[in-house]
Amino acid sequence: MNAVATQASPATPTSSATDSLLEIRGLYKHFPLAEGFLEQLRFEKGRLVRRNDSVHAINGVDLAVRRGEALCVVGESGCGKSTVARLVMGLLSPSAGEIRYDGQRIDDLRGKRLLPYRQRMQMIFQNPYASLNPRMTIQQTLEEPLRFHHPEWTTPQIHDKVAEVMASVGIDPEWGKRFGHEFSGGQRQRIAIARALAVDPEFIVADEPISALDVSIQAQVLNLLMDAQAERHLTYLFITHDLAVVEHFGTRVAVMYLGTVCELADTRSLFARPRHPYTQALLSAIPRLEDNRPEHVRLSGEVPTPVHLPSGCVFHGRCPHVTERCRQEVPQLIATDDGNRVACHGVEEGRL
Repeated sequence: MNAVATQASPATPTSSATDSLLEIRGLYKHFPLAEGFLEQLRFEKGRLVRRNDSVHAINGVDLAVRRGEALCVVGESGCGKSTVARLVMGLLSPSAGEIRYDGQRIDDLRGKRLLPYRQRMQMIFQNPYASLNPRMTIQQTLEEPLRFHHPEWTTPQIHDKVAEVMASVGIDPEWGKRFGHEFSGGQRQRIAIARALAVDPEFIVADEPISALDVSIQAQVLNLLMDAQAERHLTYLFITHDLAVVEHFGTRVAVMYLGTVCELADTRSLFARPRHPYTQALLSAIPRLEDNRPEHVRLSGEVPTPVHLPSGCVFHGRCPHVTERCRQEVPQLIATDDGNRVACHGVEEGRL
């Protein structure tokens, strides 16, 4: 059973607000399996060989997040969603490509040059049980980012701001005296959201923020995020695998498979008319109580390993519409007749 928000989906941004706040261009991230020279040596067929294999987590991702929208990134486990989130926030460095925020390249910034963007960009992590410092009270947890970003503020100013942000997410001020382990998962995630909002950011990366919560709590936290977006004019990069959440929360959707974006579309048209075969398979798996629901698409084969990527389209080994071109040539994201984008030779050739 999936959580469903009880309020309306955010409206599509107007033309005056559709300029990109975040741009990702040609992004790659590879993780080496063996760091040192000796770790790369191994015996194969009686000979000593050097293998420098890497996990190809992200492979040429291009995305743009518009001001005021909630761009949802979806896909199965291991497709690279969380890696994209960590690259955007500077927790990982890209192997290639660039990330621009409000027109300024930020992936190559370090130290004090990156500090202004740390305040404008905040992250909500997946696991509320691990994202709070167990040695700090809730009051200390919420004060810490304020003291760091606003060293000129007085203690009364900080206390007032903490009280304001606690009230905005429905936290009792008395909670400030307690520690994180004294709260449930939903309460901890509210605290984590309050910490992200404390410095008044304009952009938030939410990495599966409700997946570790009970179903009864998921809708509450999701509605809280939607309220914060409306009140504070926030922009979200929302990482999730729950398509029911995407349908109610997202403005646009980017579907990822094995480190690549295979389809990028506004939420309504994606659910009404998915174009990529992988997107069609994903949406057909949503349980629905409708007579005209799409027929369930059963994919054959296994997800290829990201260590040795297949040639051509990364989905060709499981696609029911595969041709020789799919096996040899990597598809590019092309614009469709409805203004969305899809990376599929079949769509480009008019077969799908």
